[in-house]
Amino acid sequence: MTRRAKNKTVATWLAVVLGSMGVHRFYLRGLGDWIGWLHPIAAGLGWWGMNRVQALGQDDKLAWVLIPFLGSSIAAGCLAGIVYALSDRTKWNRWFNPGTDDEANAGATNWLTIGALVLGLLLGTVSFMGSLAYGIQHYFEYQIEEARKISQ
Repeated sequence: MTRRAKNKTVATWLAVVLGSMGVHRFYLRGLGDWIGWLHPIAAGLGWWGMNRVQALGQDDKLAWVLIPFLGSSIAAGCLAGIVYALSDRTKWNRWFNPGTDDEANAGATNWLTIGALVLGLLLGTVSFMGSLAYGIQHYFEYQIEEARKISQ
């Protein structure tokens, strides 16, 4: 049985677009990758938090904790895509295509790889900064609420 070479452009796009579900890790390492299974768990917790906000409103404290999981999961997938896109051909082929020539075409960078890199930078930054701002805002609102209770 011959093993198909893992293409860097495909892995980069999978990481950027479906990275929160761990699809890039399953593509590169197979379904037995336990870290890949952590991605959909974190994303699911974040989506549950989003549903709680829609159903219960913005004062739901559990949602404050859950929503940043989604942003972090998206940002982690984008970061993986950025690392993949910036790896050189030799390193890529040694990581994911052992036994092939170090200069094999599967590790080549092209314009589609660069497009995924740019999209990964954009989505990763927006999701990480958004979840960070959301978490910090609600933490300080909670602290102000508690201080008002103490002062009364």
